[in-house]
Amino acid sequence: MTGPLAGIRVVDFTTTFSGPYCTQSLSDLGADVIKVEAPSGDITRRLGTSRDGMGSVYAACNRDKASIEIDMAGAERGLVLELIDRADCLVHNMRATAATRLGIDAGTTLVRNPRLIHASITGYGSDGPYAGRPAYDDCIQAASGLAALQSDYSDRPQYMATSVADKVAGMTASQAILAALLARERTGRGQAVEIPMYETLVGFALMEQWGGRAFEPSTGPPGYKRMQSRFRKPYRTADSTIAVVVYHQGHWERFLQTVGRGDVLSDPRFASVESRNAHIDGLYEILESILLERTTHQWLTLFSDIDIPAVTVSTLDEVLDDPHLQAVDFFQTVVSESGSFVAARSPMKFSDTPLTEPRDRPGPTPLDSGRRTIYRWLEADAAIR
Repeated sequence: MTGPLAGIRVVDFTTTFSGPYCTQSLSDLGADVIKVEAPSGDITRRLGTSRDGMGSVYAACNRDKASIEIDMAGAERGLVLELIDRADCLVHNMRATAATRLGIDAGTTLVRNPRLIHASITGYGSDGPYAGRPAYDDCIQAASGLAALQSDYSDRPQYMATSVADKVAGMTASQAILAALLARERTGRGQAVEIPMYETLVGFALMEQWGGRAFEPSTGPPGYKRMQSRFRKPYRTADSTIAVVVYHQGHWERFLQTVGRGDVLSDPRFASVESRNAHIDGLYEILESILLERTTHQWLTLFSDIDIPAVTVSTLDEVLDDPHLQAVDFFQTVVSESGSFVAARSPMKFSDTPLTEPRDRPGPTPLDSGRRTIYRWLEADAAIR
């Protein structure tokens, strides 16, 4: 393995989405990850489209991890403790009571291995009244205000059609782990890191939505009108659909003058950034009506000429066949013990510590195929001693 985290050992007790997404990112960066699964296996092994017992969801965020099936209350518990003793990082996304019952809580594991980075992805912060509540992505989208944002605070909130709470928590967890590893380099000490999904997604959702609540005392309600406008959407053209962002003063001037509607900016409602934001529905309604006048190809040519971002609206199939992604070799075929899979490589590039491409790595493994890696860990440490 190559990459900036080459040589870092991670014991992964995570399931479903948030934790595996975190540890997959660490693996992409070169870490050596052993995934400890219950005897029945991670439930994502059967999620999505499945082939020969391997689900597409599992393959997407568990490739290149050595998997081992262990009953934590059984005879092989000692093996898990040996792994923890040799690990740089432990990651779990179970509730605190479950982690304590299994003996993988921070208090227990940091006594065994003071250099360990113990990362727990929780539903809610452990020092608040919601601590210990069960949490899944849908619940966190709803509780954070994100589901309401999808419907402009109407009576029909909507979930985003992706596990955004899980993914944001997983990304934040990997960031926290990297920071803790850096701190250990400076101090020699490990530490416990907690990443609550709820607080993480609230901060994520609020970034541009603070509105008047950003100030003390408050100057008005929260919300960013442009983001919440019912007219902010992909627009119909004369023959299909287009996404375009006419955003700042220069954009609006170039666009409106090019299409012969320079008069719009003389309207007091649209003359300044502040007034445009206050009347964004009216401005986007004008944009929507103008875009019906030409074909998508004509608009893409025009927007390219006047340097305004515009693209067609792609389906997932079109994304998978996208010429740019093909040219940069973003999708790669991985041949593994479980068959061949298509994987998305990490988008990150490092000039001095390049990442190993997915096609050159083991790929998703069958359940309980990681014992070779465990013995490699144990043998390597024995050789050092």
